Amino acid sequence: MNITLWYKPTCGTCQKVRAAIEAKGHKPTLVEYLKTPPSPADIDAVCRKAGIQPQELARRKEPLYEEIARKNLDRAGWLKALHENPVLIERPVVIVGDQAIVARPPERLAEIL
Repeated sequence: MNITLWYKPTCGTCQKVRAAIEAKGHKPTLVEYLKTPPSPADIDAVCRKAGIQPQELARRKEPLYEEIARKNLDRAGWLKALHENPVLIERPVVIVGDQAIVARPPERLAEIL
């Protein structure tokens, strides 16, 4: 099973999700999305796999969120904003084949594995 994990190494939830994936015998491909921001196309693909709109992938607690949300962006605008400001991407994101989830809380991992 090919599993990709968008994560932040210092995030406790990301660490729990990674450990849970590895405990099931999988070695996920790790993407430190703050160091290597996903492209707008990659973000779009993840949103489609998760069945969500790009703005639903945004971390609402980030101070920058309100500034971006006030702009009333369309889908392409949100994809660009998330790419240019990866701190806005909620974490961790787990991608397995044609499915993706934001594993927050970590128990959501059961929905995809």
